Amino acid sequence: MMSGSPAESILFLLTRNAQKLAFPKKNMDCLLINGKCRLNGEVSVSGAKNACLPMFAAALLTDQKCVLKNVPDLSDVRFMAEILGQLGAQISNPSKGVWEIQAKNVSNIAPYELVRKMRASICLLGPMAARLKKASVSMPGGCVIGARPVDLHIKGLRALNCGIEIDKGYINVDARRIKGANIFLGGRYGSTVTGTANVVMAATLAAGVTTIENAACEPEITDLCKMLIKMGAQIEGAGSPTITVTGVDKLSGAEHSVLPDRIEAGTWLIAAFASRGKVLVKGAQKKHLGALIDVLEKAGCKISVKNATAMEVDAAEVHIRPIEATTLPYPGLPTDLQAQLCALMTQAHGLSIITERIYPERFMHVPELCRMGAEISREGASAIISGRGKLSGAPVMASDLRASAALVIAALAAEGQTRISRIYHLDRGYENIDLKLANLGADVERLKNSE
Repeated sequence: MMSGSPAESILFLLTRNAQKLAFPKKNMDCLLINGKCRLNGEVSVSGAKNACLPMFAAALLTDQKCVLKNVPDLSDVRFMAEILGQLGAQISNPSKGVWEIQAKNVSNIAPYELVRKMRASICLLGPMAARLKKASVSMPGGCVIGARPVDLHIKGLRALNCGIEIDKGYINVDARRIKGANIFLGGRYGSTVTGTANVVMAATLAAGVTTIENAACEPEITDLCKMLIKMGAQIEGAGSPTITVTGVDKLSGAEHSVLPDRIEAGTWLIAAFASRGKVLVKGAQKKHLGALIDVLEKAGCKISVKNATAMEVDAAEVHIRPIEATTLPYPGLPTDLQAQLCALMTQAHGLSIITERIYPERFMHVPELCRMGAEISREGASAIISGRGKLSGAPVMASDLRASAALVIAALAAEGQTRISRIYHLDRGYENIDLKLANLGADVERLKNSE
């Protein structure tokens, strides 16, 4: 923990050892996809991005080594590793999918220059406060998919008897008197996933018992809790709306394998359906994709569950039917699959309505789909899609991670060639997507925009 003013500490952190920030630069690659190509074969789902990022943060709860396996090779993961390294943690990537983190001596200040690149860095707040008893973390930056406030994170920490001050863009936390509490962690749009992760991590080292009501039930929260339990935390109820944490004095290191990414799995199921292909998705778990499976089957998709971790889509002889669907907190339809479903419904014949209840402004993909010939209109938080079963390839631009995936799906179904620019968004959440597409028979090429 550093002494001196926050400004002096930040200056020290940014100049320590004459190191410069080494964030990976955004690549300016684009994807060229020639459409009307049916996907065929097998694809393996990588580890879950939304699980491993808070797990990296959880390594700050102990001075012992934590080893994470099945970690996807994504720009977001590399950003988080860079942040932990700049905070003083020893972090290495000794082999594919394996990261080792040991946070013996770390700063309690995460400045804007470090965390501005990625909103998920807000999950540093809970573990830093719990272990160091004092933390200053820059407020995360804006987001193209709409407002994602951190008020519930702050509410949870305040309930844990932490002093909170917002000053000059920083969340300053005094956790010297942190203790367990009963917390209702609900907001306007339901539970908060990263907020739940932050409060659970903070509560592991808070004296007494913490009960979190309206906790997020997502599998990524359950997986984080499994890692924390391996570290010595006492947690009950993970995966339910009520999580109980009994604080302990100290946590130890642990080894944990990240669960498969259910959003990537869902994206492959939708892509296979949209391309009229036949694809076995290894890592797709029915227990995590129930709402999506229900929607796809209503749309006419034939899905076979091969085992607990594999599902197959056979869409060669099916007709895509229009649907009505609404995104909801887990176990409802994930907001992270809404854009992909919009792309799929352009291939149905008839009117589809997809309503967004998590992030009502999350429709940045709509104008780009319309550039490809889609007929989509907005009515408040709903997209109304007049499916014609026909799209034309066009130059389009990705605006965010899931919008990028929607454009890939549309390009696979379209006639002609589509050029998708700004695919650094894709690289945030889909490991080697161009290689996986090519292995499934897609006519895809990654190029520099200058090419």
